[in-house]
Amino acid sequence: MSTAATATTGARLAPGTLARTRALTRMEVTLLGRNKTTLFNAIALAPLMVLLLMGVIGDRTDGAGAGVFSGALLTTLVAFGLLFVAYYNLTTTAVARREELTLKRLTSGTSSRVEVLVAMSMPALIIVLAQAVLGLAAAAGVIEVPPLTNPILVVLALGLGFAMFAGLAYASSGLTKTVEAAQLTTLPVLMVTMLFSGLTLPLSLLPEPAQTLAELTPLFPVVTLLNLGLTGVTPDGGQVAFAGSFGQAVVPLIVLIAWTALGVLATRRWMRWEPRR
Repeated sequence: MSTAATATTGARLAPGTLARTRALTRMEVTLLGRNKTTLFNAIALAPLMVLLLMGVIGDRTDGAGAGVFSGALLTTLVAFGLLFVAYYNLTTTAVARREELTLKRLTSGTSSRVEVLVAMSMPALIIVLAQAVLGLAAAAGVIEVPPLTNPILVVLALGLGFAMFAGLAYASSGLTKTVEAAQLTTLPVLMVTMLFSGLTLPLSLLPEPAQTLAELTPLFPVVTLLNLGLTGVTPDGGQVAFAGSFGQAVVPLIVLIAWTALGVLATRRWMRWEPRR
């Protein structure tokens, strides 16, 4: 009996939503650990992107102080962690589970679809949180601890950002026939969100209508909230304190909540639970 099937049986025997979700999460962690390629992509892609963009981040925060620089590094790490781990990796995971009939077996038993989706996303959430904690520890040890202007905004950016990209990932999986095809189907979201996030390209270089559109893309509000929460830096380069950060956070928070709701609706509309033939 395969690992997935064994874990599935264990999950069905476990009573209660919490116990079933915990059992399914253990199965997902086990399967992730056995797939070296997926594990490498999940753990290594975001830190590698930070290293590649180190010069750009340094130019953008030049003269702002070591704390702002380390905060910008941490923002980049978390943002790309959400993009590659919560979006790309979850898309490939959902496609693999569907084509292996794992999703069909799980939902034909006592596990609900919500339990399966929550459990499938847990390894990605653990990796993103671990990267954030390790990134903060590295920044504190090598550079300087970010000022941490508003921790509430950091938590909101992490929580809503993860839920949004998980929803978009499950929706994308429904449009993807194979794991290999995910490299193409996820490309539009990856490219558009990276390009207009403000991390790889200064939005000030764009004409004003394009800047407005860029601010409505999924990753931009996450980056804005993280920057505000970690360093108090606004998108136009200004600096605000704890109280002022709430005012600056209203619009990006509304955009992020809207994208999160769209992610949930898209999952309900396009997520497939049986193989595409």
